[in-house]
Amino acid sequence: MGLRVTLVAAARSSSRLAERFDDDRPLDEAGWYEVQQAAPALLGLGAAELRYCSPTPRSRATGTALGYAPLAQPALRDCDMGRWRGLTLAEVAALEPAAVDAWLGDARSAPHGGEPLLAFISRIGGWLDTRPAGDLTAADVTVVAVAEPSVVRAALVYALRAAPATYWSVDVRPLSTVTLVGRPGAWHLHLDAPALR
Repeated sequence: MGLRVTLVAAARSSSRLAERFDDDRPLDEAGWYEVQQAAPALLGLGAAELRYCSPTPRSRATGTALGYAPLAQPALRDCDMGRWRGLTLAEVAALEPAAVDAWLGDARSAPHGGEPLLAFISRIGGWLDTRPAGDLTAADVTVVAVAEPSVVRAALVYALRAAPATYWSVDVRPLSTVTLVGRPGAWHLHLDAPALR
């Protein structure tokens, strides 16, 4: 089987319309409730040999609430949105419509002064390609990582070698999971079948 990396999208810290760029707010009440509801289905992932999370408060809280005791990974941080940090897309579009268009249309563009989308995808891919870190030499290694939805999107685009614009077509809901199987540079999307009784 090789390396198996399951990414868990962090629970929410706000409604979708109130989402902010590079948001570092903790879980809100709805997010905590969602973690409690999803926990029975996600607890088993805590048996992974390696357990990580994005360094954001909501990713850490999600991983901790699920019993993963995850190690925060700076490389799994959200995209650096520069001067747009803390603003909603609607706020930025009202202030800088041409800059938003440039950012959405060109993966190498960073009109906000932060990280271009292409660099963000490459950074997340670099993290993925360096798992497992350290001296784990077992033939089969399982990894679970709780991360921001944007990080999960970037990992999928990288692993599937999709065009960067594909990033905008991937919808990652809070507490959804996706599994990638393979080895550095050779990843496959793995979809599990439901358990049959």
